[in-house]
Amino acid sequence: MLDLNFIIPEIFLTLSILVFVLIGVFVKNSFEIIYKLSLFLIFLLIVIIFSNNNEYSKIFNESISIDMFSIYSKILILISTFFILFISKRYIIDIKNNKFEYPVIVLLSILGMFIMVSSNDLIVFYLGLELQSLALYILASIDRDNIKSSEAGIKYFVLSALSSGLLLYGCSLVYGFAGSTNFETISNNTQAFNVGIIFGMVFILVGLAFKVSVVPFHMWTPDVYQGAPTSVTSFFSVVPKIAGMAIFIKFMYVPFREILDQWQYILVFMSIASMILGAVGAMAQKNIKRLMAYSSIGHMGYALAGIASGTENGFKSTLVYISIYLVMNIGAFGCILLMKRDGKYIEEINQLSGVSKNHPLMSLGFLIILFSLAGIPPLAGFFC
Repeated sequence: MLDLNFIIPEIFLTLSILVFVLIGVFVKNSFEIIYKLSLFLIFLLIVIIFSNNNEYSKIFNESISIDMFSIYSKILILISTFFILFISKRYIIDIKNNKFEYPVIVLLSILGMFIMVSSNDLIVFYLGLELQSLALYILASIDRDNIKSSEAGIKYFVLSALSSGLLLYGCSLVYGFAGSTNFETISNNTQAFNVGIIFGMVFILVGLAFKVSVVPFHMWTPDVYQGAPTSVTSFFSVVPKIAGMAIFIKFMYVPFREILDQWQYILVFMSIASMILGAVGAMAQKNIKRLMAYSSIGHMGYALAGIASGTENGFKSTLVYISIYLVMNIGAFGCILLMKRDGKYIEEINQLSGVSKNHPLMSLGFLIILFSLAGIPPLAGFFC
Protein backbone atom coordinates (compact mmCIF):
# COMPACT_ATOMS: atom_id res chain seq x y z
CA MET A 1 0.00 0.00 0.00
CA LEU A 2 2.94 2.36 0.58
CA ASP A 3 3.73 2.09 -3.13
CA LEU A 4 0.46 3.89 -3.90
CA ASN A 5 1.92 7.12 -2.48
CA PHE A 6 4.30 7.25 -5.45
CA ILE A 7 1.54 7.04 -8.07
CA ILE A 8 -0.87 9.60 -6.61
CA PRO A 9 -0.83 11.65 -9.87
CA GLU A 10 -1.87 8.60 -11.92
CA ILE A 11 -4.59 7.61 -9.41
CA PHE A 12 -5.92 11.17 -9.25
CA LEU A 13 -5.93 11.43 -13.06
CA THR A 14 -7.76 8.09 -13.45
CA LEU A 15 -10.49 9.01 -10.92
CA SER A 16 -10.89 12.46 -12.50
CA ILE A 17 -11.38 10.92 -15.97
CA LEU A 18 -14.13 8.65 -14.59
CA VAL A 19 -15.85 11.64 -12.96
CA PHE A 20 -15.61 13.65 -16.20
CA VAL A 21 -17.23 10.80 -18.14
CA LEU A 22 -20.14 10.77 -15.67
CA ILE A 23 -20.51 14.55 -15.94
CA GLY A 24 -20.50 14.29 -19.74
CA VAL A 25 -23.18 11.60 -19.73
CA PHE A 26 -25.58 13.19 -17.23
CA VAL A 27 -25.08 16.92 -17.93
CA LYS A 28 -26.25 18.30 -21.27
CA ASN A 29 -23.84 20.46 -23.28
CA SER A 30 -21.07 19.66 -20.82
CA PHE A 31 -18.15 20.44 -23.15
CA GLU A 32 -17.48 23.85 -21.60
CA ILE A 33 -17.51 22.46 -18.05
CA ILE A 34 -15.26 19.49 -18.79
CA TYR A 35 -12.87 21.61 -20.85
CA LYS A 36 -12.33 24.06 -17.98
CA LEU A 37 -12.12 21.21 -15.46
CA SER A 38 -9.51 19.48 -17.67
CA LEU A 39 -7.32 22.59 -17.71
CA PHE A 40 -7.69 22.91 -13.93
CA LEU A 41 -6.92 19.19 -13.50
CA ILE A 42 -3.71 19.50 -15.52
CA PHE A 43 -2.63 22.45 -13.37
CA LEU A 44 -3.42 20.42 -10.22
CA LEU A 45 -1.42 17.45 -11.51
CA ILE A 46 1.63 19.68 -12.00
CA VAL A 47 1.26 20.89 -8.40
CA ILE A 48 0.79 17.30 -7.11
CA ILE A 49 3.87 16.02 -8.97
CA PHE A 50 6.01 18.86 -7.60
CA SER A 51 4.71 18.42 -4.04
CA ASN A 52 4.76 14.62 -4.09
CA ASN A 53 7.65 12.71 -2.52
CA ASN A 54 10.08 12.76 -5.43
CA GLU A 55 12.78 10.48 -4.07
CA TYR A 56 14.07 7.76 -6.36
CA SER A 57 12.08 4.58 -5.90
CA LYS A 58 11.14 1.36 -7.67
CA ILE A 59 7.68 0.14 -6.82
CA PHE A 60 5.31 -2.75 -7.54
CA ASN A 61 7.99 -5.41 -7.72
CA GLU A 62 10.32 -2.98 -9.53
CA SER A 63 7.96 -2.71 -12.50
CA ILE A 64 7.64 1.08 -12.10
CA SER A 65 10.47 3.50 -11.39
CA ILE A 66 9.93 6.98 -9.98
CA ASP A 67 12.91 9.23 -10.62
CA MET A 68 13.71 12.76 -11.76
CA PHE A 69 13.71 11.64 -15.39
CA SER A 70 10.12 10.36 -15.31
CA ILE A 71 9.00 13.35 -13.24
CA TYR A 72 10.54 15.81 -15.72
CA SER A 73 8.93 13.96 -18.65
CA LYS A 74 5.52 14.11 -16.97
CA ILE A 75 5.87 17.84 -16.31
CA LEU A 76 6.73 18.45 -19.98
CA ILE A 77 3.72 16.35 -21.06
CA LEU A 78 1.34 18.28 -18.77
CA ILE A 79 2.64 21.75 -19.66
CA SER A 80 2.45 21.11 -23.40
CA THR A 81 -1.04 19.57 -23.11
CA PHE A 82 -2.28 22.55 -21.06
CA PHE A 83 -1.18 25.08 -23.66
CA ILE A 84 -2.43 23.02 -26.61
CA LEU A 85 -5.89 22.66 -25.03
CA PHE A 86 -5.87 26.36 -24.17
CA ILE A 87 -5.04 27.58 -27.70
CA SER A 88 -7.32 25.13 -29.54
CA LYS A 89 -10.64 25.75 -27.75
CA ARG A 90 -11.95 28.36 -30.21
CA TYR A 91 -11.02 26.17 -33.17
CA ILE A 92 -12.84 23.15 -31.72
CA ILE A 93 -16.01 25.21 -31.22
CA ASP A 94 -15.79 26.76 -34.71
CA ILE A 95 -15.59 23.38 -36.47
CA LYS A 96 -18.49 22.15 -34.29
CA ASN A 97 -16.38 19.43 -32.73
CA ASN A 98 -17.07 20.55 -29.16
CA LYS A 99 -17.87 17.12 -27.74
CA PHE A 100 -17.14 16.37 -24.09
CA GLU A 101 -15.24 13.26 -25.19
CA TYR A 102 -12.44 15.38 -26.69
CA PRO A 103 -10.74 16.53 -23.44
CA VAL A 104 -11.49 13.15 -21.81
CA ILE A 105 -9.65 11.27 -24.58
CA VAL A 106 -6.73 13.72 -24.32
CA LEU A 107 -6.52 12.98 -20.58
CA LEU A 108 -6.65 9.23 -21.26
CA SER A 109 -3.70 9.54 -23.63
CA ILE A 110 -1.82 11.48 -20.93
CA LEU A 111 -2.50 8.64 -18.47
CA GLY A 112 -1.00 6.17 -20.95
CA MET A 113 2.07 8.40 -21.35
CA PHE A 114 2.48 8.64 -17.57
CA ILE A 115 2.49 4.84 -17.28
CA MET A 116 4.88 4.55 -20.21
CA VAL A 117 7.55 7.00 -19.00
CA SER A 118 7.47 5.51 -15.48
CA SER A 119 7.70 1.91 -16.65
CA ASN A 120 10.59 -0.33 -15.67
CA ASP A 121 9.06 -3.45 -17.16
CA LEU A 122 8.14 -4.48 -20.71
CA ILE A 123 4.55 -5.36 -19.81
CA VAL A 124 3.91 -2.07 -17.98
CA PHE A 125 5.54 -0.17 -20.85
CA TYR A 126 3.32 -1.87 -23.44
CA LEU A 127 0.22 -1.26 -21.32
CA GLY A 128 0.96 2.47 -21.22
CA LEU A 129 1.86 2.57 -24.92
CA GLU A 130 -1.40 0.98 -26.02
CA LEU A 131 -3.51 3.17 -23.72
CA GLN A 132 -1.88 6.20 -25.31
CA SER A 133 -2.19 4.82 -28.85
CA LEU A 134 -5.87 3.87 -28.57
CA ALA A 135 -6.69 7.39 -27.42
CA LEU A 136 -4.70 8.88 -30.31
CA TYR A 137 -6.55 6.71 -32.87
CA ILE A 138 -9.83 8.20 -31.67
CA LEU A 139 -8.46 11.75 -31.61
CA ALA A 140 -7.26 11.50 -35.23
CA SER A 141 -10.77 10.59 -36.43
CA ILE A 142 -12.81 12.55 -33.88
CA ASP A 143 -14.29 14.83 -36.56
CA ARG A 144 -16.58 12.08 -37.79
CA ASP A 145 -18.35 14.21 -40.42
CA ASN A 146 -15.04 14.99 -42.13
CA ILE A 147 -13.86 12.34 -44.61
CA LYS A 148 -10.22 13.43 -44.27
CA SER A 149 -10.34 13.02 -40.49
CA SER A 150 -11.87 9.53 -40.78
CA GLU A 151 -9.23 8.59 -43.36
CA ALA A 152 -6.45 9.90 -41.10
CA GLY A 153 -7.78 7.82 -38.19
CA ILE A 154 -7.90 4.65 -40.28
CA LYS A 155 -4.39 5.17 -41.69
CA TYR A 156 -2.97 5.85 -38.28
CA PHE A 157 -4.79 2.87 -36.74
CA VAL A 158 -3.73 0.33 -39.39
CA LEU A 159 -0.07 1.38 -39.53
CA SER A 160 0.22 1.90 -35.78
CA ALA A 161 -1.34 -1.52 -35.11
CA LEU A 162 1.30 -3.07 -37.38
CA SER A 163 4.11 -1.29 -35.54
CA SER A 164 2.62 -2.28 -32.17
CA GLY A 165 2.58 -5.91 -33.30
CA LEU A 166 6.24 -5.74 -34.28
CA LEU A 167 7.10 -4.05 -31.00
CA LEU A 168 5.22 -6.68 -29.00
CA TYR A 169 6.99 -9.44 -30.93
CA GLY A 170 10.29 -7.79 -30.03
CA CYS A 171 9.27 -7.67 -26.37
CA SER A 172 8.39 -11.38 -26.45
CA LEU A 173 11.80 -12.21 -27.98
CA VAL A 174 13.61 -10.17 -25.34
CA TYR A 175 11.58 -11.85 -22.60
CA GLY A 176 12.23 -15.29 -24.06
CA PHE A 177 16.01 -14.87 -24.25
CA ALA A 178 16.52 -12.69 -21.16
CA GLY A 179 14.10 -14.65 -18.96
CA SER A 180 12.55 -11.50 -17.52
CA THR A 181 10.54 -8.43 -18.48
CA ASN A 182 12.33 -6.22 -15.96
CA PHE A 183 14.62 -3.63 -17.54
CA GLU A 184 17.53 -4.14 -15.09
CA THR A 185 17.41 -7.92 -15.43
CA ILE A 186 17.41 -7.61 -19.24
CA SER A 187 20.44 -5.30 -18.99
CA ASN A 188 22.31 -7.87 -16.89
CA ASN A 189 21.54 -10.62 -19.40
CA THR A 190 22.69 -8.55 -22.39
CA GLN A 191 26.22 -8.33 -21.01
CA ALA A 192 26.80 -11.70 -22.63
CA PHE A 193 26.31 -11.42 -26.40
CA ASN A 194 22.82 -12.74 -27.11
CA VAL A 195 21.55 -12.83 -30.70
CA GLY A 196 17.93 -13.35 -29.62
CA ILE A 197 17.90 -10.21 -27.48
CA ILE A 198 19.47 -8.22 -30.34
CA PHE A 199 16.73 -9.39 -32.73
CA GLY A 200 14.11 -8.41 -30.14
CA MET A 201 15.77 -5.04 -29.66
CA VAL A 202 15.56 -4.34 -33.42
CA PHE A 203 11.82 -5.03 -33.44
CA ILE A 204 11.36 -2.78 -30.41
CA LEU A 205 13.34 -0.02 -32.14
CA VAL A 206 11.06 -0.33 -35.18
CA GLY A 207 7.97 0.12 -33.01
CA LEU A 208 9.42 3.08 -31.13
CA ALA A 209 10.66 4.71 -34.34
CA PHE A 210 7.13 4.57 -35.74
CA LYS A 211 5.68 6.21 -32.63
CA VAL A 212 8.04 9.19 -32.89
CA SER A 213 7.84 9.23 -36.73
CA VAL A 214 11.48 8.91 -37.76
CA VAL A 215 12.66 7.62 -41.14
CA PRO A 216 11.98 5.02 -42.50
CA PHE A 217 8.82 4.69 -40.37
CA HIS A 218 7.51 8.19 -41.01
CA MET A 219 5.08 7.50 -43.87
CA TRP A 220 1.93 7.99 -41.78
CA THR A 221 2.86 11.42 -40.44
CA PRO A 222 2.04 13.85 -43.32
CA ASP A 223 -1.30 12.20 -44.14
CA VAL A 224 -2.45 11.98 -40.51
CA TYR A 225 -1.32 15.54 -39.72
CA GLN A 226 -3.20 16.89 -42.74
CA GLY A 227 -6.37 14.87 -42.24
CA ALA A 228 -6.79 15.29 -38.48
CA PRO A 229 -8.33 18.50 -37.09
CA THR A 230 -5.64 21.15 -36.54
CA SER A 231 -6.14 21.04 -32.76
CA VAL A 232 -5.39 17.29 -32.83
CA THR A 233 -2.43 17.81 -35.16
CA SER A 234 -0.94 20.29 -32.68
CA PHE A 235 -1.32 17.67 -29.94
CA PHE A 236 0.20 14.92 -32.14
CA SER A 237 3.19 17.07 -33.05
CA VAL A 238 4.28 17.66 -29.45
CA VAL A 239 2.93 15.50 -26.64
CA PRO A 240 3.35 11.91 -27.99
CA LYS A 241 6.81 12.94 -29.22
CA ILE A 242 7.85 13.86 -25.65
CA ALA A 243 6.64 10.51 -24.30
CA GLY A 244 8.14 8.62 -27.25
CA MET A 245 11.58 10.19 -26.88
CA ALA A 246 11.47 9.68 -23.10
CA ILE A 247 10.87 5.94 -23.47
CA PHE A 248 13.46 5.80 -26.29
CA ILE A 249 16.02 7.19 -23.83
CA LYS A 250 14.92 4.77 -21.12
CA PHE A 251 15.30 1.71 -23.38
CA MET A 252 18.72 2.77 -24.62
CA TYR A 253 19.94 3.76 -21.15
CA VAL A 254 18.65 0.82 -19.09
CA PRO A 255 17.90 -2.55 -20.78
CA PHE A 256 20.08 -2.11 -23.89
CA ARG A 257 22.97 0.01 -22.60
CA GLU A 258 25.35 -2.99 -22.62
CA ILE A 259 24.86 -3.58 -26.36
CA LEU A 260 25.54 -0.01 -27.48
CA ASP A 261 27.57 -1.21 -30.47
CA GLN A 262 24.58 -3.16 -31.78
CA TRP A 263 22.06 -0.29 -31.84
CA GLN A 264 24.16 2.86 -32.19
CA TYR A 265 24.58 2.64 -35.98
CA ILE A 266 20.85 1.99 -36.42
CA LEU A 267 19.99 5.19 -34.55
CA VAL A 268 22.68 7.15 -36.40
CA PHE A 269 21.15 6.07 -39.73
CA MET A 270 17.59 6.91 -38.63
CA SER A 271 18.76 10.26 -37.25
CA ILE A 272 20.60 11.37 -40.41
CA ALA A 273 17.87 10.03 -42.72
CA SER A 274 15.18 11.89 -40.75
CA MET A 275 17.13 15.16 -40.86
CA ILE A 276 17.59 14.91 -44.64
CA LEU A 277 14.09 13.72 -45.56
CA GLY A 278 12.44 16.19 -43.17
CA ALA A 279 14.25 19.11 -44.81
CA VAL A 280 13.93 17.94 -48.43
CA GLY A 281 10.33 16.72 -48.12
CA ALA A 282 9.17 19.98 -46.53
CA MET A 283 10.25 22.03 -49.56
CA ALA A 284 7.66 20.42 -51.84
CA GLN A 285 4.69 20.89 -49.51
CA LYS A 286 1.75 23.22 -50.19
CA ASN A 287 -0.22 22.44 -47.04
CA ILE A 288 0.88 24.02 -43.74
CA LYS A 289 0.10 20.91 -41.67
CA ARG A 290 2.05 18.66 -44.04
CA LEU A 291 4.91 21.16 -43.80
CA MET A 292 4.78 20.88 -39.99
CA ALA A 293 4.73 17.08 -40.34
CA TYR A 294 8.01 17.07 -42.24
CA SER A 295 9.38 19.61 -39.77
CA SER A 296 8.47 17.16 -37.00
CA ILE A 297 10.25 14.30 -38.81
CA GLY A 298 13.40 16.41 -39.19
CA HIS A 299 13.37 17.56 -35.57
CA MET A 300 12.93 14.03 -34.30
CA GLY A 301 16.06 13.18 -36.29
CA TYR A 302 17.99 15.88 -34.44
CA ALA A 303 16.60 14.71 -31.10
CA LEU A 304 17.57 11.13 -31.95
CA ALA A 305 21.17 12.24 -32.54
CA GLY A 306 21.59 12.82 -28.80
CA ILE A 307 20.31 9.32 -28.02
CA ALA A 308 22.54 7.81 -30.73
CA SER A 309 25.61 9.11 -28.89
CA GLY A 310 24.89 6.55 -26.14
CA THR A 311 26.18 8.90 -23.43
CA GLU A 312 24.44 10.50 -20.48
CA ASN A 313 25.21 13.97 -21.83
CA GLY A 314 23.63 12.95 -25.13
CA PHE A 315 20.44 11.85 -23.37
CA LYS A 316 20.33 15.14 -21.45
CA SER A 317 20.79 17.12 -24.66
CA THR A 318 17.83 15.26 -26.20
CA LEU A 319 15.65 16.28 -23.25
CA VAL A 320 16.76 19.90 -23.64
CA TYR A 321 16.04 19.73 -27.38
CA ILE A 322 12.55 18.31 -26.81
CA SER A 323 11.84 21.03 -24.21
CA ILE A 324 12.72 23.79 -26.69
CA TYR A 325 10.94 21.97 -29.54
CA LEU A 326 7.64 21.90 -27.64
CA VAL A 327 7.77 25.67 -27.12
CA MET A 328 8.45 26.27 -30.82
CA ASN A 329 5.74 23.90 -32.02
CA ILE A 330 3.07 25.18 -29.61
CA GLY A 331 3.87 28.71 -30.79
CA ALA A 332 3.66 27.67 -34.46
CA PHE A 333 0.29 25.94 -34.07
CA GLY A 334 -0.96 28.81 -31.91
CA CYS A 335 -0.40 31.10 -34.90
CA ILE A 336 -1.93 28.60 -37.35
CA LEU A 337 -5.06 28.31 -35.18
CA LEU A 338 -5.44 32.11 -35.21
CA MET A 339 -5.28 32.52 -38.98
CA LYS A 340 -8.53 32.81 -40.91
CA ARG A 341 -9.53 33.93 -44.39
CA ASP A 342 -13.16 34.46 -45.40
CA GLY A 343 -14.26 32.86 -42.12
CA LYS A 344 -12.29 29.64 -42.78
CA TYR A 345 -9.10 28.50 -41.13
CA ILE A 346 -6.01 28.74 -43.32
CA GLU A 347 -4.40 25.42 -44.24
CA GLU A 348 -2.68 26.10 -47.57
CA ILE A 349 0.62 27.96 -47.67
CA ASN A 350 -0.48 30.22 -50.57
CA GLN A 351 -3.33 31.48 -48.36
CA LEU A 352 -0.75 33.18 -46.13
CA SER A 353 -0.38 35.87 -48.79
CA GLY A 354 -1.25 39.26 -47.31
CA VAL A 355 -1.33 38.12 -43.67
CA SER A 356 1.49 40.55 -42.78
CA LYS A 357 -0.68 43.50 -43.83
CA ASN A 358 -3.79 42.46 -41.90
CA HIS A 359 -2.07 40.91 -38.85
CA PRO A 360 1.48 42.32 -38.67
CA LEU A 361 2.27 41.27 -35.08
CA MET A 362 0.99 37.73 -35.51
CA SER A 363 2.84 37.29 -38.81
CA LEU A 364 6.03 38.61 -37.18
CA GLY A 365 5.62 36.11 -34.32
CA PHE A 366 4.99 33.28 -36.80
CA LEU A 367 8.10 34.30 -38.76
CA ILE A 368 10.27 34.24 -35.62
CA ILE A 369 8.92 30.79 -34.66
CA LEU A 370 9.56 29.41 -38.16
CA PHE A 371 13.10 30.82 -38.09
CA SER A 372 13.61 29.13 -34.72
CA LEU A 373 12.29 25.81 -36.09
CA ALA A 374 14.73 26.21 -38.99
CA GLY A 375 17.62 26.76 -36.55
CA ILE A 376 18.42 30.33 -37.57
CA PRO A 377 20.66 32.15 -35.04
CA PRO A 378 20.27 33.76 -32.53
CA LEU A 379 16.95 31.99 -31.83
CA ALA A 380 16.48 29.03 -29.47
CA GLY A 381 16.26 26.48 -32.30
CA PHE A 382 19.86 27.29 -33.24
CA PHE A 383 21.30 26.77 -29.75
CA CYS A 384 19.52 23.46 -29.11
